[in-house]
Amino acid sequence: MAQRLATEYVNATMQLTEFQMNQFLLTADTCYISHRVKVLGGGEQMIVLEEAGGEEVCLSVERKGDIHWCTLSCRVVNPHLNNAVRKLFVTYKGTGTVNRIYHEFTMIYYYERGSVRRISELTSTGSKLIYQHKHSLSEMMNLYKSDAIEREIEELRRSVDRLLDQRNALQSAENPGDIDGELAFIAHRLLFLEA
Repeated sequence: MAQRLATEYVNATMQLTEFQMNQFLLTADTCYISHRVKVLGGGEQMIVLEEAGGEEVCLSVERKGDIHWCTLSCRVVNPHLNNAVRKLFVTYKGTGTVNRIYHEFTMIYYYERGSVRRISELTSTGSKLIYQHKHSLSEMMNLYKSDAIEREIEELRRSVDRLLDQRNALQSAENPGDIDGELAFIAHRLLFLEA
């Protein structure tokens, strides 16, 4: 199995409530990781996660109402620090791009509110899509509740009735070819919609 060389967080954002921020700060310190909070001008804060070997990650924190907006763009090499940042990102449903860098390739994960939406593999020969999220539950519910197909089926059935009335009204010498063509097309469409 390939060994990961580094992990990059690109324009990653997280939203934390006051309670979640306090929880995060309480659990941030481990035997490998420590944290400190820097207060910047304008009331903004920066949380610095530091590994015992000296590698650090800085999270910019801006408070908007009751929500703390954390932004993160960094490259992490140390496995302990990487694990701490990964847990933070997943626990607080981060949004952004995470590049997992290996010797010959890079796996690019696109997250939206903590869920993986797309995974791509980047090599020297190009990029390849590995996974793409199709539909969220709310999208599926909207599709399920939609009655557009039922309305189209009803409209097609009315068209069939109208065309059959026209066909029945034809004189014996007239050619019903155009009407039959339309009926065949509608029959095919109905079969597709009702399947």
